[in-house]
Amino acid sequence: MKKSLVIGASLNTSRYSYMAINRLVDKGHPVVAVGLREGIVAGVSIKKEKELFQKIDIVILYLNAKRQVDYYQYILSLKPNRVIFNPGTENPEFYRILDKNKISYEAACTLVLLSTGQY
Repeated sequence: MKKSLVIGASLNTSRYSYMAINRLVDKGHPVVAVGLREGIVAGVSIKKEKELFQKIDIVILYLNAKRQVDYYQYILSLKPNRVIFNPGTENPEFYRILDKNKISYEAACTLVLLSTGQY
């Protein structure tokens, strides 16, 4: 199964990143997460540091474009196959960087992708 990294993970139950982690776990996807605060969501430990996780297939962003800048090199170093830009995270500058590095991306809602079997 595809291993996913959620960036912008939150312990707040009303946040979409929280819902996405739960849905990914429910569907049996391996998940790791990075956020502003450490904690656990659906058995997934949220790390504050940019850990060099191995074999990340999909990076799921829940950070606005301005906050993503600090994560460009980190995401590139993980060599994911795909980056998902959830609503509100669209970033043409990062799209160009991903294109140069031959990493696919899409602007889509992770929750919708999971519910329609497109994940």
